[in-house]
Amino acid sequence: MTSTPPIDVWNLETFDKDLLAFLNADRDVLRNYELTSRKNYEEQQAAEGWVPLKENPYAADRMYIIERIIMPAMEQRTIRAWHYTRLTDCEVALLKSSGIHTSDLAAIRRRLDAQVAVGVLSIEIANALYWESPFHEQKDARSGKFWMVSHPYAITDGGVELLLQHWGGEGVYFWLKDLAHIKLVQGIGRPRVIELAVPLSITTSTYAAAKAVVGTFVTSLGCKPDWPAFDLYATSALGADAVLNLHTEGDSSFSTLAHGYPAGFVDRD
Repeated sequence: MTSTPPIDVWNLETFDKDLLAFLNADRDVLRNYELTSRKNYEEQQAAEGWVPLKENPYAADRMYIIERIIMPAMEQRTIRAWHYTRLTDCEVALLKSSGIHTSDLAAIRRRLDAQVAVGVLSIEIANALYWESPFHEQKDARSGKFWMVSHPYAITDGGVELLLQHWGGEGVYFWLKDLAHIKLVQGIGRPRVIELAVPLSITTSTYAAAKAVVGTFVTSLGCKPDWPAFDLYATSALGADAVLNLHTEGDSSFSTLAHGYPAGFVDRD
């Protein structure tokens, strides 16, 4: 964990004074880029027939600011992120004691075996689920990652519904075709959302985070940038102290995610 407290890339009030100083130093360029970008887009949409989008004269300076100033600053910072999943009570206890681990086939095997040990799955079904995992064909692309999102999503959002409905994550349910197997994994555990403090230094998303904080900053200046939410993944384990909160179906904070919790969050229009 880094020494700075976690920030919300969508909440200016959580930005530390040094980050705010970097942003304020180039506020005119950042604001003018967004205003010009919006003006160019609206003119293109209003034109009769297709016309190319006008060049933004502030684009090069903005890119320099993001890549050379804000990205290095974000590399030293920790952000709050969100993981949507379905866990058993035993898995929650393990999470709270040992933290977060990245995904691989061995982890999937351990989770399946644990459900066999408590009588939820037969060894035959556990084996079938294991061999249907996309990790077998996509091992390099999927292994060594723990996926999250930068902004909270409502539990009814189509982007997270399947994660909340199926135990085991994409590593288990994604390629399932047998309806009985699908029903089984839908009945294991309970929907949960893990709230985490994630150092950007163990992700590949520093650029996306830099763009997000710039978007939040220019919004405070009256601009309307594109929605800056992004997916990210940790490339190494996170200790138990990285778990800031865990929201379970039935908790008031679970049902109000993105619509009342966390405080200060405003979802996209």
